[in-house]
Amino acid sequence: MKYITRIIHNIHVNHEIRNVRSKFTKAAVLKTVKEPLVLEDFKIPDKLKDGQLRISVKYCAVNMSDALICSGLSEIKPTLPYVPGFEIVGEVIESKATNADEEEEDISVGDRVLVLNKEIMGGFAEECIVDEKDVFGIPSELSYETAVSIGDSYATALIGLARRANLKKDNTILVTAAAGGLGLAAVDIAANMCKAKVIGACRLEKNTSIVRDKGAFISFEIKSPESLCKRVLKETDGKGVDVVFDAVGGEIFPSALDCVGLEGKVLVAGFASLQLPQLNINELLRRPSFSLIGVSLNNYRTHSVRIYRQSVKDVLTMCKMGVITPNISETLKLDQVNEALEHFSTDKSSGKILLKIAD
Repeated sequence: MKYITRIIHNIHVNHEIRNVRSKFTKAAVLKTVKEPLVLEDFKIPDKLKDGQLRISVKYCAVNMSDALICSGLSEIKPTLPYVPGFEIVGEVIESKATNADEEEEDISVGDRVLVLNKEIMGGFAEECIVDEKDVFGIPSELSYETAVSIGDSYATALIGLARRANLKKDNTILVTAAAGGLGLAAVDIAANMCKAKVIGACRLEKNTSIVRDKGAFISFEIKSPESLCKRVLKETDGKGVDVVFDAVGGEIFPSALDCVGLEGKVLVAGFASLQLPQLNINELLRRPSFSLIGVSLNNYRTHSVRIYRQSVKDVLTMCKMGVITPNISETLKLDQVNEALEHFSTDKSSGKILLKIAD
């Protein structure tokens, strides 16, 4: 009888251990590329590694990179099933953070945080696991919605414009894809922090007013690649601009190069056209001398964590001070995730699209 009781007890204990080791969270899951995401319980690790935190997700931004991964057009080919989403805000509910950097503020359970989780992803879920170097405390003055809309795009624009292009007051700058999330961030940083003169080029006429409201002194629709250069040269008395911030690529890129003036700078920060920018080396000699600069926040994360982290903290501070303000296009619920992803192929939005995961 004791033997049978022991067996029953062992079965019960083993069942409890299995339950402890298997943790599930409600998530929008990519099971097949080019197919809609499926809302279901998704298994995530129960135990954290050193340097990791568990986040109760409140909001997650939906970005172009998420749409590209789900449609199979990205260079990133994740192992399926997979939960997209990297730009996250929420509350720390478990932590094995080392807090080893004395110059960094300690992050603890209960803190409100912004996370740029590009290495682990998993933001389209009620809970996710993140690396401590991607976690930033949210100032008390900022809402979750504001914080999640500012991290990636604004930090990228800040590094590109202030650090790499050294944009100054009264410099002229052309921003392509100016009504997109990254484009509006560049307009905001350039106009309201750097005090530059911003020319915003948009794909659609209906979005030009949003760009002007953000601080551009001129905004117009790109009717053709040729018309872009003609309009910019007209507005600059034939001199061209000091800086080009290109987030389009494709057929617009060569025309954008024709807009830069002597010893100007061209920042390549994205390709909303889904076509990589192309450049023949002889093009560098045909045009007035200029600098061509690539900008990637994720590369700074790899090569200089200090600059990466300081850039994100700087845009949060500037937002708290009212210097910059992100534009939120639409907020949808988690079960509307496929509708949110469709916005990138239908030009329905300008600025940030958010998923509200929890109250």
